[in-house]
Amino acid sequence: MDDTKKPATIDEYLEGIPQEMRDALEKLRALIKKTAPQAEEGIGWGMPLFKLNGKNLVGFAAFKEHCSLFPMSTMVMGVFASELAPYSTSKGAIRFKPDKPLPASLVKIIVKERIKENEARATAKKRK
Repeated sequence: MDDTKKPATIDEYLEGIPQEMRDALEKLRALIKKTAPQAEEGIGWGMPLFKLNGKNLVGFAAFKEHCSLFPMSTMVMGVFASELAPYSTSKGAIRFKPDKPLPASLVKIIVKERIKENEARATAKKRK
């Protein structure tokens, strides 16, 4: 991606990455949008994000040799540790190769869990 111009939209971000990664992330984006239709798209920390209730829901990005899904929740990473065992992970990222995308079922359960977590935080904040 051209580092001289930071993307303002997910479409701009995707335009700046190699085709194989773009295809994989377009599919991931569509799946996230379908699972969380009320979420808003944006860019944060230089990567595509989805927000719900004004809070980050999930993000994704392309790197030199892999793509990543960012659940933005250490709790979710822990809850799904066994499902994530086949993938390279860090504290906040799930890495995958563009030609071996994450299973749709896994992405859906992660996004749904993040929606629950996000909504619970929004509800708790309203009570204060």
